[in-house]
Amino acid sequence: MHGAQFRIPYHLQYRILVAKLMGKFVSFVLQLLCCFLISCIATNISTDQSALLAFKDGVNLNSSHPLSQNWTSHASICDWIGVTCGSPHRRVTALNVSNMDIYGPVSSQLGNLSFLFSLDVSRNNLHGELPQDLSYLRRLKVMNLGRNNFSGEIPRWFGFFSELQMLILDSNSFTSIPPASISNLSKLETLSVRYNHLQRNIPQDIGNLQSLKELILFRNQLTGPIPFTIFNISSLETLNLTYNELSESLPVDICCRLPRIKSIAIVSNHLSGHIPPGLSNCTQLYELSLSHNNFNQSIPPEIVNLERLERLNLEGNNLQGTIPAKIGDLQNLQQLQLKNNRITGSIPNTISNLSSLWLLNLNTNNLSGVIPREIGNLHKLERLHLTFNKLSGSILEELFNISTLRRFSLACNNLSGGLPSASSYWPTNLQFLHLGSNKIGGVIPSSISNSSNLKSLDLSQNKFSGPIPNSLGDLRHLEVLYLGTNNLSSPYLSIFSSLANCRSLTAIGLAYNPLNGVLPESIGNLSTFTEKLNLRHSQIRGQIPLGIGNLSNLITLKLNSNDLTGSVPRTFCHLQNLQGLSLENNRLSGPFPECLCKLPELVVVSLSNNQFSGPRHIYLNSNWLTNIPTSLWSLIDLLDLDLSNNSLVGYLPPDFGNLNAIKLVDLSRNHLSGIIPSTIGNLQTLLYLSLAYNELQGSIPGSMGKTTSLELVNLSNNILSGTIPKSLESLQYLKDFNVSFNRLEGEIPSNGPFLNFTSQSFMGNEELCGDLVFRPCMTRSFHHLRKSKLLLIILVPLGTSLMVLASIGVVMLRRRGNGNVPTQVESLPATTTLARISYIEVERATQGFDQCNLIGSGGFGSVYKGTFANGMNLAIKVFSIQIEGALESFEAECEVLRNLRHRNLTKVISSCSNMDFKALLLEYMPNGSLEQWLHSDDYFLNVIQGLDVMIDVASALEYLHHGYATVVVHSDLKPSNVLLDERLVGHVSDFGLSKLLGEGESMAHTKTLATMGYIAPEYGSVGLVSRRCDVYSYGIMLMETFTRKRPYDEMFRENLSMRSWVLMSTPEDIIDVTLMEPEEIGFQKKLHCVSSILELALHCTTESPNERLNMKEVLANIKKIKLEFLCK
Repeated sequence: MHGAQFRIPYHLQYRILVAKLMGKFVSFVLQLLCCFLISCIATNISTDQSALLAFKDGVNLNSSHPLSQNWTSHASICDWIGVTCGSPHRRVTALNVSNMDIYGPVSSQLGNLSFLFSLDVSRNNLHGELPQDLSYLRRLKVMNLGRNNFSGEIPRWFGFFSELQMLILDSNSFTSIPPASISNLSKLETLSVRYNHLQRNIPQDIGNLQSLKELILFRNQLTGPIPFTIFNISSLETLNLTYNELSESLPVDICCRLPRIKSIAIVSNHLSGHIPPGLSNCTQLYELSLSHNNFNQSIPPEIVNLERLERLNLEGNNLQGTIPAKIGDLQNLQQLQLKNNRITGSIPNTISNLSSLWLLNLNTNNLSGVIPREIGNLHKLERLHLTFNKLSGSILEELFNISTLRRFSLACNNLSGGLPSASSYWPTNLQFLHLGSNKIGGVIPSSISNSSNLKSLDLSQNKFSGPIPNSLGDLRHLEVLYLGTNNLSSPYLSIFSSLANCRSLTAIGLAYNPLNGVLPESIGNLSTFTEKLNLRHSQIRGQIPLGIGNLSNLITLKLNSNDLTGSVPRTFCHLQNLQGLSLENNRLSGPFPECLCKLPELVVVSLSNNQFSGPRHIYLNSNWLTNIPTSLWSLIDLLDLDLSNNSLVGYLPPDFGNLNAIKLVDLSRNHLSGIIPSTIGNLQTLLYLSLAYNELQGSIPGSMGKTTSLELVNLSNNILSGTIPKSLESLQYLKDFNVSFNRLEGEIPSNGPFLNFTSQSFMGNEELCGDLVFRPCMTRSFHHLRKSKLLLIILVPLGTSLMVLASIGVVMLRRRGNGNVPTQVESLPATTTLARISYIEVERATQGFDQCNLIGSGGFGSVYKGTFANGMNLAIKVFSIQIEGALESFEAECEVLRNLRHRNLTKVISSCSNMDFKALLLEYMPNGSLEQWLHSDDYFLNVIQGLDVMIDVASALEYLHHGYATVVVHSDLKPSNVLLDERLVGHVSDFGLSKLLGEGESMAHTKTLATMGYIAPEYGSVGLVSRRCDVYSYGIMLMETFTRKRPYDEMFRENLSMRSWVLMSTPEDIIDVTLMEPEEIGFQKKLHCVSSILELALHCTTESPNERLNMKEVLANIKKIKLEFLCK
């Protein structure tokens, strides 16, 4: 064995060999894995790059856009604008392209950014529905899509974002939150969907979001009750459901499961019941805003336990009772807003303990007693509003000693005393001081100028006396100055020289003061921003200064009821923005400047009781004038009168014949009714007369034959009847005569100027005879002798022919069957203005009745917008004839609208009718319905616009009830049946339920019910239809227009109706809050106007039909309300 070679055992050799082979294999595998990982990383980065480039290519970007220049394959993706990559794997983890003016849809390839944690594309113009591929972004924690135009439902696949913590969808067009779409987001902390179009109910399963801290659904159209499950989200800190249509009450134990809630804002909804006392358990609450709902009863005293509360806003409800005596316990309160309620009692002294308070608004309540002197201790107070209460006592100097005060409003109370004189009481921060409509007296101190930042000063309707201090001219920021209805004076009217320093002044009201002087020329140096100047009833004398013409932005000028003399300055013609001019009750003389009649905006001109003379011309055509002042008919020197294309209503009085010098009268295209007065024969100098396109009735007066100078007469498109007087044959200078489209009958005169007139002058009068193209006239004796024989000769063959035609028609119809397309068109003879229109043309105009052209749907069919080949737009009302009652509705509308003509009725252009298809072609109204304007956030009518529309409706009803031979009862008057044209002129539509009352009938019975809420009591109970039913519906519409409450609102139940609500409330409590604010200029005028309207509405809606006004009375009343509003 010694010296023998050592050998490794076979089993060890085997192990060594295996080890070597395994080492090489592992090395190979590691190298392969490394290459694979490098390849994967490169592929994933490439995928992210492709996804972002697809997003860029899918939107509209110009070549200079940052993304066009930066997002290129030449740069590393992690260096691109808005892109963030993660450090370990270099994948895109965040994308922020907010506010980069990107327009277009979102690419579905963004769903390939699988490592994305944060996505922010807010503040762009991205649109369309979100692609479902985004659901692959499972790591997403933050998603901000706000301020774009995404539409459709909030996607249900949002539920896949299990890591999502923040979801912001503000300012888009999302329509609903489907159940289960977001309820799985257990980590979600913020959900904000404000400013969208969310409808329907808030889903109950939103209560599953147990990590939620902020829920913001501000300004949508959500309805129904607030799900109680929301109040189980114990993590919730902010709840904002403001500006929706949510209803019912809040839970009594609202705060039991919300220990962390800090802010509750549910403003402008329809919540009712009482404010839960349980709110006191929300111990962390710093904001409680429940304004503009229907809460009643009193403010719960437990609310004073909310020690952290900073903002309390309960305004615009029906709260009663008193302000809690311990309100002062809310030591941190900064804002207290209780305006527009029914709170009574006095202001508690403890309010002075609110040392952090900067806003106190108790406007429009029933508070009484004196203002607590302790309020003067609120040294942070910036806004103090106590307007429209019943507060009394002297005005307190301490209130003027609050140096931080900016807005101070005590108007419309019973306050007395005087203003402090020391400069120290006039803080420099004060900007608004409104003390109007009280009993404050004494002098206006010159020290008021120490409040050098004052912008609006209203001391009107008080008992101030003495001179107006010229120091007001030192208020360089002053915009509004109202001192009217006092006992103030101004030596030499020097106040106007002082006010010339106030270069921002827009409104000056000094009316009803004994100014007792001559207007100085310096009045022309007032700010060119001046829009309103009211000096009526101010004992001003002398001539009107030429300088007033320098006030180029003047809108209303009231100098009436003074002692002004001389002529109206021609410089007034420079006032291109002037809308109202009141000069009545003075001693002005000379000719009236013709150029004033050409001012483009002028609406109201009042010149009565002056001494004007000389020839005059009035051109006020193409405006919005509604009435002709009676003083106009006394202008015996008037030469030309053109009021065409306005909205004039009423009758032509016999005084029309007083215009002895008149040469031209054009009153065409208005709404004048009644007869043409016979006194027209007195107008010997008249050359041109146009009364076309009105609603004049009766006969053409024979006295017109005495107006021997006439060269042109146009009476077309009225409702004139009777014969054309033979006396007109003596008008030897008559060259143009048009009486077409009336209801004239009898023989057309054949001598004198009538020898030269063609049939075009007489078209649309079916009963006229005698002209070459009209049927010959038969004498009475011939007609009487041949009547029987003629009837036999005509009727026998006619009857036989009709039977044959009927048989052929039946056979043809059977052969055609019911599946053929109808092509027959029946035009309405009295209203047709188009050529015959085929079904094919109707189908093409609506693009095959495409849903995109659908305007609306009703009980008996649908209305489409149709655009015809000539570019004309029409509304096409297609009746669903398979529905019971639709055929009767079609026939009713045809019967009613065939002969009616009124500017405020929807005009029927034609009809298309056959066995299978029935439609009316109507005038198209581009501004939709009154319903849209009242109950949509996208539309808004101000006071004067709402008043104008309701005057239009009243004018239409007055015509239907009193201006047509047969009484027409509409029977279904409501806002959706009032359509608005391009000028917001109202047109009553939808006569499918209307009734024609025959001669001697005042009422009828029906089995067809109209819309609940608008129908009169007698209509709903016994089916009794009369004109007074329409009056009732009109009254309800008046209430709805100015309160924006529907008569079937959920608040109107049991014994509370819309009428009883209006009857029991004070107007300022129920008027639509968007129409006016107590601090705005002209608030009192608006309030008086709307109060008068609501009073008229109550007269229209009495339970007894006999106690209601008729539409003539209603129309006169509402016009008077408008006139008073414009003239105040």
